Amino acid sequence: MPAFALEPEQRDWCAELRALGAERLRPLAESGQHGRLNRELLVALGELGLIGRLFAPDGRPASALDLCLLRESLAYSCTEAETALALQGLGAGPLALAGTASQRERWLGEITAGRAVAAFALSEPGAGSDAAALALRAEPDPDVDGAGQGWRLTGTKTWISNAPHADVYAVFARTREGAGSRGVTAFLVPADRAGLTGEGLDMLSPHPIGTLTFDGVPVTRADLLGEVDAGFGVAMRTLNLFRPSVGAFATGMAQAALDAAIAHAGARPAFGGTLRDLQSVSHQLAETATRIEAARLLVYAAAAAYDRGDPDIARRAAMAKLLATETAQQAVDTAVQIHGAAALQRGHLLEHLYREVRAPRIYEGASEVQRSIIAKELYR
Repeated sequence: MPAFALEPEQRDWCAELRALGAERLRPLAESGQHGRLNRELLVALGELGLIGRLFAPDGRPASALDLCLLRESLAYSCTEAETALALQGLGAGPLALAGTASQRERWLGEITAGRAVAAFALSEPGAGSDAAALALRAEPDPDVDGAGQGWRLTGTKTWISNAPHADVYAVFARTREGAGSRGVTAFLVPADRAGLTGEGLDMLSPHPIGTLTFDGVPVTRADLLGEVDAGFGVAMRTLNLFRPSVGAFATGMAQAALDAAIAHAGARPAFGGTLRDLQSVSHQLAETATRIEAARLLVYAAAAAYDRGDPDIARRAAMAKLLATETAQQAVDTAVQIHGAAALQRGHLLEHLYREVRAPRIYEGASEVQRSIIAKELYR
């Protein structure tokens, strides 16, 4: 069976998710505050078992295709719920991929229930797209644990989703100078650790994003996610899992925008008929629908390849994220243009999507970075 062909059960599940997003989750999302953590929404996602779908019973990441179906379906009807779920998964991804049994036992149950909030702390003021340029230092300090195996984290992380309100952070720090990506180590750092502070940033997107300051934050070997100097691999494996699903998020928004444009074009009187009768409008809708379907198929294929363990995951994930996020930007812009001024009113679906759709072309690797990854893989 082709990788992109969904089973009837999967299609039914997607329909159920869209209904859940509209009927149960959207009211909770609308009751939240812009830029603030919506813990009530997270608990609802946990109670519905949706966060738990991101992880297998042993605590490791589950199906990438399930993650894509979740994100696309929720994005269609409630982008805030989609983002809350995705950020929990991204924050807990390094824990699921590289955490110890005791770390997973301590945190994963609380995270999947929505009671504990996780965050992925990779980006820095001088290291966004170039993740190997991390400067947050992990300096050896034998007094941290009394056995000569501790470190103190010093530096800054920024553009961190769920910061500064998360309960636990997957933090990537430099343990070996001059080693590039080979000198980065991942740590699991609870938010109440001494020396860790943060502040929120006022951003376009409605979910919380902030800066974290590490002032000699103590960590030990018990806080390691994987091996010393092997943290960059943990970060990249996490991103390879989530990049196709960023494309799924974008595809869900694009489909919502297209459906709104189709409905509007069929009902809006214009020049003796409706907007849909104008070839300039109908051809835009046809082009947008084709691009969205192509992006969706590429996202599903990349997720299925991840689940199979294919060797070309980096290329497939980059292609899926690139095409889907760029397509979503075009789809939402087209829908706004077809609607006209009404779509620019605060509270309109397309006004909301117009603000939401811009960020995915930047986070988890900007479109330019995805093109570089694809080109590198072509010459590998």
